[in-house]
Amino acid sequence: MEEAQRFMQRALELALKGHRHVAPNPLVGAVVVNNGNVIGEAYHQRFGGPHAEVLAVNSLADRSLLADSTLYVTLEPCCHFGKTPPCTDLILEHRIPRVVIATRDPFPSVSGKGIEVLKSAGVDVSLGICEKDARWVNRRFFSLYEKRRPYVILKWAETKDGYIANSDYSSKWISSASSRARVHEWRAEESAILVGPRTALVDNPFLTARPEKSSEDTEAPGRQPLRVVLDPKGKLPRSSNVFNDAAETLVISRSNDRRDKLPPHLSFEEIDWAGKIPAQVLGHLASRRIVSVIIEGGSYTLQEFIEANLWDEARIFTSQELFGEGVKAPCLEGTERAHETIDQDSLRILVNKSNVYA
Repeated sequence: MEEAQRFMQRALELALKGHRHVAPNPLVGAVVVNNGNVIGEAYHQRFGGPHAEVLAVNSLADRSLLADSTLYVTLEPCCHFGKTPPCTDLILEHRIPRVVIATRDPFPSVSGKGIEVLKSAGVDVSLGICEKDARWVNRRFFSLYEKRRPYVILKWAETKDGYIANSDYSSKWISSASSRARVHEWRAEESAILVGPRTALVDNPFLTARPEKSSEDTEAPGRQPLRVVLDPKGKLPRSSNVFNDAAETLVISRSNDRRDKLPPHLSFEEIDWAGKIPAQVLGHLASRRIVSVIIEGGSYTLQEFIEANLWDEARIFTSQELFGEGVKAPCLEGTERAHETIDQDSLRILVNKSNVYA
């Protein structure tokens, strides 16, 4: 069992390498083991590209070894034709006798069916090795198909005395430059970024991911997340930074009268503002196969999602600044998952007590 966990943990490490590139597909890693030795490994690298199992098989110098090997894979192999052929066919074609799977795939066309195909063909299938870790790695993908909504991450910076902004909203930065650099890394990892109307109007953010690139980082930064702006009264001027063509933007408004002659990167969606706004917004994003959204403000918008209990993680920076008065930071209760210091800032990552993936 310890050996199986070791190989599966390696497959999970590989899976995470595709984090900025595969959405809305899941993160998948695969390891081929022969006589206790890893002879091939790979991960799903980009949306629409070959799956991890295919790349792992292709990484072998001698594929005849597959007939006496074990394939470790972090997610149930697919058994349907999508953008690529079924991975179950590949496994059977190469007569791989043993397959160890961390967790089932929640996607309806696959869920349980891939395992059944392999078992029916005589493959020795083991399920559930490092399952909790695998579900955490793919918590965004699982949320979309199990909860029918994107995985929701709340993010804000607050002062030591609990304010998110000055009373006149004049404060630009509360957290340090290093903390803001971390936020850009996070943005690059999520499918969408959402802000409320006051934040969009007062801060005039670009809402793009601009992560720093190290000399060792040879991969492209990935696609820009979808920018989502709540604008119920249609007050956001077209000159706002979120309307530039650096990324796709979705404006959720009260009416659709601004849809005429829109550039291809801009769209409007009408919702019922008398109804439950967070649920409607997440439902629409789910219909677009948006697997995750990071909500960056303002305080009212963040609190709406908190009160609706439609959040999974909260990432909160606390600086050493004192405002004395101003706009209070949101209030929530959660379970602390991580805590670190970045420059002079404290970063806490909380998970919702109802987060089944934590």
